[in-house]
Amino acid sequence: MSLLANTAPTACPGSASRTSPIAVDRHTMAPDRLLCYLQIKVHHLIQGHDWDTIHVVGGYDRRAVISAHEKTGKLFNFERPTAEAHGRHLIVKAFPGADYVHHYALIIATYLSMTGKPADTVTYELPDPTLSREAVAKLDLELDGDLVIVGWGLAHLAPADGAWTYGHGYAWQRAQIHGRRVVYLGFLHSIWGDVAGRVVTRLADLGAGDVVYVGKVGALNPDIEPNTRLATGNTSLVGGSLVAWPDFFGDFATAQPGVHTGIHVTSPSILLENRDWLTEHAEHAFVDPEIGPMGVAARDAGIDFGYLHVISNNLARHYPADLSNERHSDVVRRRTVLIRQIQDIVANRLAARPI
Repeated sequence: MSLLANTAPTACPGSASRTSPIAVDRHTMAPDRLLCYLQIKVHHLIQGHDWDTIHVVGGYDRRAVISAHEKTGKLFNFERPTAEAHGRHLIVKAFPGADYVHHYALIIATYLSMTGKPADTVTYELPDPTLSREAVAKLDLELDGDLVIVGWGLAHLAPADGAWTYGHGYAWQRAQIHGRRVVYLGFLHSIWGDVAGRVVTRLADLGAGDVVYVGKVGALNPDIEPNTRLATGNTSLVGGSLVAWPDFFGDFATAQPGVHTGIHVTSPSILLENRDWLTEHAEHAFVDPEIGPMGVAARDAGIDFGYLHVISNNLARHYPADLSNERHSDVVRRRTVLIRQIQDIVANRLAARPI
């Protein structure tokens, strides 16, 4: 049986499930790097206070207490789960996706365990799928066969003189590239895992012709140094089964220098990517939570989907750059170069495709 299939959230929507911390000594990240990663994710009310219970639920609520650890100086993906105190009980509100709620509960429980605090206080409750659909349905754009570029690095990809129009937790702007209408779409919050698939479904319903996702993946090949290469492909292992989708890039992206391709693995949480997980998936190429659900959603909707990602970390070998130090100036510089390459590949692909 696939380990990936066993790592999906086990709670039922509407019921609480207790979260256990991971075995830190078995994780693919070194303990000190893992703790750094957790510290920049965990809400300050958890890091600075002790609670009798911490309950993670699905709910996009910016009226609750905003984390002091949210990133600054970013246009997108800077919002983190918010929190609401009730006496000695804390409710943590994550954007309503099953994978994200489970992932954030694992983050909290593992952080508490690593800092010598009781982790058995942490529970989570998966959002009802209707709540998830309603949250994503707040995305409202007029599309007519447009290419939608969604994800990370949009501040560099979109025209510098373009104006962003803001909606409920997202912003967008339009451009023309080689006669093709393009919409750049960024989210202020994370579209983790299954939420990303729902976003593609929503975009198809709104009239998108193609969707390209720009983001970051982890490499499973020990020879790939982070922040030096790009990743692409059209196949992912989702829940133990291989799925493929019609690829926006075709063979175009893989023919470019410094672009790797291979079978991607969909993992609902970085915390679950331990050494046993790596052993099972060592013959695959990349891992992240979103690509698989997005590809499946695009296939089911009858539109093309493509991903072109920076390889941001390596699970099979420890390199100086990983997920714990993404804000380091050298990392930012290297990624800026790769984003420019992504920009060129997308533009050249549009030039080669018939309108």
